[in-house]
Amino acid sequence: MEPLNESLFDAQALEFPAALASTLAPAALPGHFDELRGGATPAAPLRPASPGTAPAASAPLLYDAAAERPAATQSQSQSQSQSSASQSQSQSQSQAQQPSASSSETPPLTPAWNAFFDQLGPGGFNDLPRRAVSLERQIRDNGVTYNVYADATNGPQRPWSLDLFPLIVSPESWSQIEAGVLQRVRVLDRVMADVYGPQQLLSEGLIPPALVRGHPGYLRALHGVKPPGDTWLHIAAFDLARGPDGNWWVVSQRTQAPSGLGYLLENRLAITRQFPQAFEALHVQRLAATYSAMMDGLQRMCPAGVPPHIALLTPGPYNETYFEHAYLARYLGVTLVEGSDLTVRDQRLYLKTLQGLRPVHGLIKRLDDQFLDPLELRPDSTLGVPGLLQAIRAGNVLVANMPGSAFLESPALLGFLPGLARRLIGEKLKLPALPTWWCGERAALEAVLPQLGDCFIKPTYPGIDGRTSFDAVLGSQLGRRELDEWAGRIVREGDAHTVQSYLPLSQIPTWASDLGPGHIAPRAVLLRVFAVSDGAQSWRVLPGGLARLAGADAQIASMQRGGSSADVWVQTHGEVDRTTLLQPHATPASLARHRAPVTSRAAENMFWLGRYTERAENAVRLARLTLNLLGGEDQSSRPLLEWLHRMAVRNALVPAEAPSAPQSRRVFERALVAELGDVDGGGSVGYSLRCIRQAAAAVRERLSQDNWNQIVRAETEFLRRAAEQAGEGSFAASAALRALESASTALAAMTGAQTDRMTRDDAWRLLSIGRHIERLGFLSNALEVGFGNGAVHEVSGFEAMVALFDSTITFHARYQQRRDVATLVDLLVLDAENPRSLAWVTQTLRGRIARLAGSAPGKLTALSYELPDPATWTLEHLCAAGPEANYPALIQLLANCETAAYHVSDAIGTRYFTLTSESLRSVGA
Repeated sequence: MEPLNESLFDAQALEFPAALASTLAPAALPGHFDELRGGATPAAPLRPASPGTAPAASAPLLYDAAAERPAATQSQSQSQSQSSASQSQSQSQSQAQQPSASSSETPPLTPAWNAFFDQLGPGGFNDLPRRAVSLERQIRDNGVTYNVYADATNGPQRPWSLDLFPLIVSPESWSQIEAGVLQRVRVLDRVMADVYGPQQLLSEGLIPPALVRGHPGYLRALHGVKPPGDTWLHIAAFDLARGPDGNWWVVSQRTQAPSGLGYLLENRLAITRQFPQAFEALHVQRLAATYSAMMDGLQRMCPAGVPPHIALLTPGPYNETYFEHAYLARYLGVTLVEGSDLTVRDQRLYLKTLQGLRPVHGLIKRLDDQFLDPLELRPDSTLGVPGLLQAIRAGNVLVANMPGSAFLESPALLGFLPGLARRLIGEKLKLPALPTWWCGERAALEAVLPQLGDCFIKPTYPGIDGRTSFDAVLGSQLGRRELDEWAGRIVREGDAHTVQSYLPLSQIPTWASDLGPGHIAPRAVLLRVFAVSDGAQSWRVLPGGLARLAGADAQIASMQRGGSSADVWVQTHGEVDRTTLLQPHATPASLARHRAPVTSRAAENMFWLGRYTERAENAVRLARLTLNLLGGEDQSSRPLLEWLHRMAVRNALVPAEAPSAPQSRRVFERALVAELGDVDGGGSVGYSLRCIRQAAAAVRERLSQDNWNQIVRAETEFLRRAAEQAGEGSFAASAALRALESASTALAAMTGAQTDRMTRDDAWRLLSIGRHIERLGFLSNALEVGFGNGAVHEVSGFEAMVALFDSTITFHARYQQRRDVATLVDLLVLDAENPRSLAWVTQTLRGRIARLAGSAPGKLTALSYELPDPATWTLEHLCAAGPEANYPALIQLLANCETAAYHVSDAIGTRYFTLTSESLRSVGA
């Protein structure tokens, strides 16, 4: 990487990194607060004051409480007009104090940013490009992803976007944020308590009924329910914007399943690794204490259990923030579950595990309310748990957050919160919200229509089925005709529209490698902060947050619209809390208690991960063998060609209607090559590799990063090669062989990771069982077909069979040039030391099944006895030729092995995955 062009800067700037940063970093856009320099960039040059003019007004307060509406009975439009006026006045005052844009001197950096750049180390600015590359590699290697639903199924996973520079928040600013957020979460919690209780706020007219009872997110099924600890909101997120005056304003709030608590942890780890000296020098507050307090609070409020069992409910691996769900569950030490992992019995929530049904006392949900219970909410939801609302009503489970908070997320509610705060807690709000008008009120509608060109137009019921919804639009980006159309829509359907005042977002320095030697550009930032419950009716604010950065030309900071993120460093004047979630005094009993249960869903996906890995290996070996034989010198053996055709059709390597190898070798070869990369046809190599990735994604939290990377690379590389070989013409078979060889190497690496780098728990045993079931069925069928059509009685067919069993070296070392049925059976059927012989595979399967959960120690289970016993097999019996020299005992054994393999597979699914029949039992209740 090229170093910075040092000739651009004077010697003093090079000696002092902060001075260099001030020189390199452009100012924020006019009218935006510049986080780097601590003030707003002037909107236009100001004229000098005339003699005798009064001095400039003093700096505005961080927030003037009088800006909020003074009385609960004041109309929405009046309150918003006052707030808007206060906002405009504050911005004007702020701009009046800033130096002129034409000033020859660049405003100095804030003390925090001065300290940050002074702590870059000996490499200084020249080391920043290396750190940016290192950060990008760390995010990629850690598998941090953020996916939109359109890409989730088959598309590539999008790496999480993280900027090199953090957002630095001073202790004074954080004091304002913390006090305001704590106050607001108390108000929102009490609003929920009233709405699902006496509903006095509705009776007194402090909230329009249309925003509560008319909101699809209001759950009438929970009216009258009182949650554990009388706490409705355990995690609440507030999106904050910093205006030109330096004040923080609330833009929106999230209460259903707010995202960010996991991503901000990964951001913190990644950025502090790049700037460890600056992190220490700036006295940045740590995060772990808040997470620990949140978990302690949840455990104390859980209705039963010592200790209680808490799980994190995720929609699954196709959700855009699934990485965060898995990461957060691992960090908090809770079980990551999907809806299919849970069941309700007798109004109690249980986790389906291999040991049976295990009680769940607390649920951290990352699922929107409407999907939680298909019995009472959306009937088409496959993500929730039937009967969950009944368990909540019975008081048998704590859910964080309580369902039914969706109406709190409506932007329309922001305009009514000042009056609600005064009514519920007797206080004025310390942290203002942007002026917001709900157009369902006539006065507000008339007041806001002339201002549409300067405001955001937002849906009152965002993302709610059955109600008018749309993407928020900024009036200043609309033409006159479009504004008139929007005005018409608002007049016709006022209650579905909410208008919010536009605020120029503050801008932070970001690292942009495509901008020349400086690499620094200002970007608009929106700060998401979190309030978490640490006990009944008690909250604390996480000292940090998730900073979301808008694109270069965007007005909205959104990850879904291609935005980026930044770490948030909250400074403290006090002592840095160095609490850790690591347990300092673990006892054997506590370690046993915290051993993660294996859910039935995870077990099933591990089982199929094993099966698809073995299936892919078998398909690769068979395809390589077939292409090599078709391209070899000896192509005269008709039984061999028939055997290859039957094996290829059975394993879906070629379509059943394709001409057979004996009919047309070249057409058969082209059909095989064409099918290799097909991800829609079951059995092809590409399809199996895709299924490996999908099964692995469902148990991502159980796989090492290296293992996951191997799986993703194997699929991506093979499908790329398969697409390229389509244009190889007559050389397609050679290109396919190279692709198959590469896939074979990748699959061997996967097998090694599965064998040597995974804990030997029941999940791993099921993975191993899945592999051996697939191997037993495939190899038994291969031998059965080879003996059935006589291919093994010819030299070429004999060698092909040994090669398919991956036993060529062992065979020739042991038997030299002997090629008879006895040697074949001895090595491929009876050898207890050959991991690809039927005896070894069957015996291993019986042992693995015997050690599964619920089995008596040291004894084979009834399921194990479903498999043939290799101890009863003898070479003399199996090699006894029948009346037609067809070895009936051997053929019968091969058929029994294949049938038993798939029968055991079905039995395992019934007993351990669906938990039917005798397995419907509860443990630990």
